[in-house]
Amino acid sequence: MNIPQPKIIVLDDDPTGSQTVHSCLLLLRWDVDTLRLGLRDAAPIFFILTNTRALTPERAASVTREVCRNLKTALAAEGIGEFLVVSRSDSTLRGHYPIETDAIAEELGGFDAHFLVPAFFEGGRITRDSVHYLIVEGQPIPVHETEFARDSVFGYHHSYLPDYVAEKTQGRIPAAAVERFLLAELRAGTQTRLENLHHNQCVVVDAETQEDLDAFAAEVLAAAQRGKRFLFRSAASLLTSLAKLGPQPVPATDMAQYRASNRPGVILIGSHVQKTTQQLQELLKDPTVFPIPIDIVPLRDRPNLAAALRQETLTKVQAALDLDKTPIIFTSRQELQFGDPEERLAFGLTVSALLMAIVQELPPEISFLISKGGITSNDVLSTGLNLRDARLQGQILPGCSLVLTPADHPRFPKLPVVLFPGNVGDAQGLAKVYRRLSRLSSL
Repeated sequence: MNIPQPKIIVLDDDPTGSQTVHSCLLLLRWDVDTLRLGLRDAAPIFFILTNTRALTPERAASVTREVCRNLKTALAAEGIGEFLVVSRSDSTLRGHYPIETDAIAEELGGFDAHFLVPAFFEGGRITRDSVHYLIVEGQPIPVHETEFARDSVFGYHHSYLPDYVAEKTQGRIPAAAVERFLLAELRAGTQTRLENLHHNQCVVVDAETQEDLDAFAAEVLAAAQRGKRFLFRSAASLLTSLAKLGPQPVPATDMAQYRASNRPGVILIGSHVQKTTQQLQELLKDPTVFPIPIDIVPLRDRPNLAAALRQETLTKVQAALDLDKTPIIFTSRQELQFGDPEERLAFGLTVSALLMAIVQELPPEISFLISKGGITSNDVLSTGLNLRDARLQGQILPGCSLVLTPADHPRFPKLPVVLFPGNVGDAQGLAKVYRRLSRLSSL
């Protein structure tokens, strides 16, 4: 069946949701003119990087509402009636759910269902019998047993998704009221059940393979053509199936051709999850890199230290480049403890402001920038590089996007920037991306 492709509009709570697609726009702003740019783009999908995971619940709701209101104006101006909305979030269930989907539903209204589809195969996340798992060394571990469930802002107690929904909605949506699309049903066909969904019914969706989501997406698109309106809260793998883009134009192993110069690049690491620390430790074994640690602990009590830390770091960056080595700027590895989530988020903004001040003053001759961590990557694009939009080229490693800055950027024209989520890749993942961009191997 040849189904016309609706425009897929993704509100991404950090900039890593594009980690399974390519050749589309990432928008860092959401004024009406910028949104119209995304709606007019030839690609069937575009991303609005709201960075709401770094915000308080109240601010996340406010930003989401603002985006949706501007979207209504932009859609009307472009004469677009066929579209799907995806609230893209973390595949380990962290984020402002149901705050964001509630705001989207209230502003854009009339949805027959909202689907939770957290499977992300590139990162080893699958959903089976409505239980969400993280694959660790070949073994499926229920996500509530992982470090992600203990997140000080977005912690949770359930891997069984109906119970997760009940927990996060504080009982407003009881577990028994959640519809479940199980693997056997996905593989047999969900058309009838999709037609029977009404009144923004909450549905959780199994998926073990991309083919599972391909089948689900095909039936969702067909139902949308028949007038059904659906909202999605998903990780990145569903977007692959909805957008149907095919292979990326430049293979991951050839992405060194995007280098902006023959000088070294820079690696910036903000994520503090265990996987990032492990990847950093492996990368530091490479003799061509130059470690630049930043002790952020004193900033908690003395934020006025930021200016001195910025200058000290930039001096070390230049020293590394003078030695023809790649500087790795990384923050303290431990996760600090705070009295409440708001205090932690506020400290995160202080650290981000320091890192972005460093990015803004990096030497313009660098050949690439690797940003490790979702929130860090969003800040790099929106604040450090002050971009309105960037073109996604594809994935340099499964789950790791490479974007190019515009050719008219005043300091870093056509700079390749890798958006590397904190919780993606094996122990060698960061080193592999570095070698690919540095032409140190053919990996």
